[in-house]
Amino acid sequence: MAAGIHHRSIVWQIAEDYSHCEFLIRLPGYCPMPAFRDVIDVPLVVRRLHKSPKEVREDLGVADDVKLVILNFGGQPGGWQLKEEFLPPGWLGLVCGASESTNLPPNFRKLDKEAYTPDIIAACDCMLGKIGYGTASEALAYKCPFVFVRRDYFNEEPFLRNMLEFYQCGVEMIRRDLLTGHWRPYLERAVSLNPCYEGGINGAEMAAHILQETAFGKNYASDKLSGARRLRDAIILGYQLQRATGRDVAIPEWYVNAESQLGRRPSDRPADFESALVESVIDDFEILHGNVQGFPDTVAFLHSLTELHANPKRRESRAAASLFNWEEEIYVTRAPGRLDVMGGIADYSGSLVLQMPIKEACHVALQRLHPSRHKLWKHAAARQNDKGGEATAVLQIVSYGSELGYRSPTFDMDLSDFMEDGKLMSYERARKYFAQDPSQKWAAYVAGAILVLMTEMGVRFNDSITMMISSAVPEGKGVSSSASVEVASMSAIAAAHGLNIDPRDLAILCQKVENHIVGAPCGVMDQMTSACGEANKLLAMICQPAEIVGLVEIPNHIRVWGIDSGIRHSIGGADYGSVRIGTFMGLKMIKSKASDELSDMQTNGLNNDEVEQDDLELLKQEASLDYLCNLPPHRFEALYAKQIPNSIIGQSFLDTYKNHNDPVTTIDDKRTYGVRFPTMHPIYENFRVKTFKSLLTSTASTDQLTALGELLYQCHYSYSACGLGSDATDRLVHLVQEVQHSAASKAEDTTLCGAKITGGGSGGTVCVIGRNCLKSGEQIIEIQQRYKKQTGYLPFIFEGSSPGSGKFGYLKIRHRTGSRSDVRMGYTSDEGSPI
Repeated sequence: MAAGIHHRSIVWQIAEDYSHCEFLIRLPGYCPMPAFRDVIDVPLVVRRLHKSPKEVREDLGVADDVKLVILNFGGQPGGWQLKEEFLPPGWLGLVCGASESTNLPPNFRKLDKEAYTPDIIAACDCMLGKIGYGTASEALAYKCPFVFVRRDYFNEEPFLRNMLEFYQCGVEMIRRDLLTGHWRPYLERAVSLNPCYEGGINGAEMAAHILQETAFGKNYASDKLSGARRLRDAIILGYQLQRATGRDVAIPEWYVNAESQLGRRPSDRPADFESALVESVIDDFEILHGNVQGFPDTVAFLHSLTELHANPKRRESRAAASLFNWEEEIYVTRAPGRLDVMGGIADYSGSLVLQMPIKEACHVALQRLHPSRHKLWKHAAARQNDKGGEATAVLQIVSYGSELGYRSPTFDMDLSDFMEDGKLMSYERARKYFAQDPSQKWAAYVAGAILVLMTEMGVRFNDSITMMISSAVPEGKGVSSSASVEVASMSAIAAAHGLNIDPRDLAILCQKVENHIVGAPCGVMDQMTSACGEANKLLAMICQPAEIVGLVEIPNHIRVWGIDSGIRHSIGGADYGSVRIGTFMGLKMIKSKASDELSDMQTNGLNNDEVEQDDLELLKQEASLDYLCNLPPHRFEALYAKQIPNSIIGQSFLDTYKNHNDPVTTIDDKRTYGVRFPTMHPIYENFRVKTFKSLLTSTASTDQLTALGELLYQCHYSYSACGLGSDATDRLVHLVQEVQHSAASKAEDTTLCGAKITGGGSGGTVCVIGRNCLKSGEQIIEIQQRYKKQTGYLPFIFEGSSPGSGKFGYLKIRHRTGSRSDVRMGYTSDEGSPI
């Protein structure tokens, strides 16, 4: 995923190739493909049977009372050892693609390489494999229930899964349960299904007929568009994809149009919607602690809890419906995302940063229960029974909106898994544990908080924990969606367990989750803003490591916006990490140079007349420099700038300096790292942030706004020099400049005055600053529409602010029995089956 930006030429070639197509032959379970105007739908394409199921069983010598499951992975996963206990008694596994050297347990059997798979599928009671068009089609055609495991970043997967589940032919298995052999609940669920696909299976014949008629001259295209027009369709219309109305089709986030991400905004609701919602929540829940503080998103989140019983259709809703014991207390927390106004990637170099908590936030509902009273999803209960049946503490999480970001909607684990041979699991081992299934890697942000509390504070968790996560902070846009999840999750865990953790300390603990368990080398400003920020104020913090120096009021005549570029941002990506490594390399080089200068002075025996004592003290400080931002720009230019190379190969650096002293990144000895610009950026950024902070408190004037904007522009171009820019964010900044320097803007005595890329860079959101007036708001909308016209993508606009989790605190609620939305218990969920 991180390498995608380097392969644009391939993407353009694919788009150009598709532009030559005149019509599309479309199969069931298709991905939306809006670039094709002329579409012909055909039935499933499947291979026909050669033998009846009875004949196949006779050939295999399998009795009618034996349950058959075919393992169809296109080859057995590497390093995976099948064991006899993986299958329930009375089952036989037929393995496709097993090598001759593979030894199988007695209840598994290799299939011959020449075995005709469709015949085997039709003869089996169910199939276990990875989802794909061929396997899904043949499972439907021959009514063979399909137990499938997600495929990593396979765009067709959500649509094929939706088709399987619609025809009652699919059961999703968690990858961890596949590898550890907890198959029984999934197989039992599969054989209880009643597949009901009755459509055609002659898609191949129909497609062949269409091709033949085309060859004979029949025209299936309604009009002859030019290749250039079709190329435009292939590129631009892909951005305009939306969920089909009335269908529960989950589209991966990178496939979704921004307009669908905007969803229902408060302004779209009827005037009395919010008050009716508040009344509903008050009727349904007794608030034992805390206050909703008038936040519409908090009220809506509480209302969503009351609706879990109402025959939910979304997968995560079905799983959450059976999550809570409604007679017990539930803890609710809220943590916002943040907009990086100034500071950005200089945080890990000790810079002053200015961050604004945004209106969008993550909510977490958490319940703590004794294991004997905890409701388990069926596969979790089966896993516990396999371990002896004793009730032990379990963590169960539901993530709302998961399907839009290629995530499994649920995660569960035994909390005892955090202990290995009587010792706490290490952070490194935890990182590998959560990374083993990419579709569940998101759980590291939530469950990782538990391990960090156990490791850093000695907390032990004996009760089961259930959590529901719902975040309105968009992912991949550089507004700290991950930090908001971490802070809200840890706040909820702390509240439920009576842990009184200061917001600053909680933010530092959350940073450990991201650095050590998730494996993303971020600074602490994201978590600190989410935990300690206040509405409509900039959190001023010196990141050494996390010293809050105050809250800076945003003057009434100044307004701040964020505009999403549509390019996914990830601080775990290769570019962010390599720039961070280059920065720490530069710090090591500066310290080494200062040490050499001191050594030369001592060796040459220079006296006090030749060297000022203050100069010696400065060199001593710089030889032991902890943070690059403590080096003033003039000292850098005077002594060190010429010593810093533009770039260096990892091995060359290691040969000279041994290490770069950064605990969260690792140098690749074969990679070339930029050093000069990543070193310069935090030194000058720290100075820019200090200047920005001082300007905010100066007298209101056009010169003040112009100077503030110029600092943002300088920061933006410094990001690009480091290699953290992007074409999309450059385009947005250029649009701001065009509006700023237009005749209309000058007539208004300056409206918008500056913009910059934010956070970790490489896409994400652009921060814009301007005069707080109606004209500025209109210009932001103008930029949004011009960007859409140029790219086909409608940017999300961030405006408004809300307090951090520390100010919000927590809610403790209990469902009112007998209320009008009293929840029906014992709901059956796809993720767990009957409770």
